[in-house]
Amino acid sequence: MTRLTASFALIAVLGLAACQPSAEPSAADTGPDAAVTPLQSTAEMPADAPPQEEAMSEADSPATDYASGEDESGACSDTLGAREAASLVSRCIAVSPATHPPCNAANSCALIQGEIDRACGLFGPDEEKPAECAA
Repeated sequence: MTRLTASFALIAVLGLAACQPSAEPSAADTGPDAAVTPLQSTAEMPADAPPQEEAMSEADSPATDYASGEDESGACSDTLGAREAASLVSRCIAVSPATHPPCNAANSCALIQGEIDRACGLFGPDEEKPAECAA
């Protein structure tokens, strides 16, 4: 029984030792033909790899006002006034299914209108859209 236990212990120790990297590279590991280790990796993306980040076009920019085509980056209440911004926010809240929609007069009018357009676009052709989608 002790031979069996000693054999299992020896196998476990050798298995763990084989998994550990050596502390110092040997002379064979540092030559010009040595394989590159993961720590020395100079990996590059293949030429045919898809782009990781894509630039946003001006039409996709959240600072574009959908109604006038003008750029805006300030609060909607500053751009349209408190009454019109409140109306836009109310429409946004009425149609948006998002749990935290950007329906806030402190956001840009384009962002609020974009949420309205997105939410209204979720309705199918056979479904009746809310009145707020037509406004």
